[in-house]
Amino acid sequence: MNEFEELVEEFARNVTAQTDAIFRGDARTGNKHADRYIAAFKKLRAHGDAGRNALATLFSHPNMDVRTTAAAFLLRYRTAEAKAILEEAAKGEGLVAFESEEALKRWEEGTWALDPE
Repeated sequence: MNEFEELVEEFARNVTAQTDAIFRGDARTGNKHADRYIAAFKKLRAHGDAGRNALATLFSHPNMDVRTTAAAFLLRYRTAEAKAILEEAAKGEGLVAFESEEALKRWEEGTWALDPE
């Protein structure tokens, strides 16, 4: 496994773990996992578009949380694909739908800033 694959796997694993922690009511653990997937994204982003392209492989991940989180982080770089993923998820119910809707709102109002560079 190369560095990109390891970072993408770390991102996906920690998104899933954060969701599990949230549903258990364990915000502290959830925040630790969020810090880890954000750190993985920053390492990928440091490689420019190659790192972003690696993260975009998660657009087809079987876990919707992973797909939508990757899409939220890649809105500026892969706008059409990311918006389509978030729009589809926003049609559903629950936390993922709400988070997807919020990411799209922030994007439309110009306040989205997960990957500003």
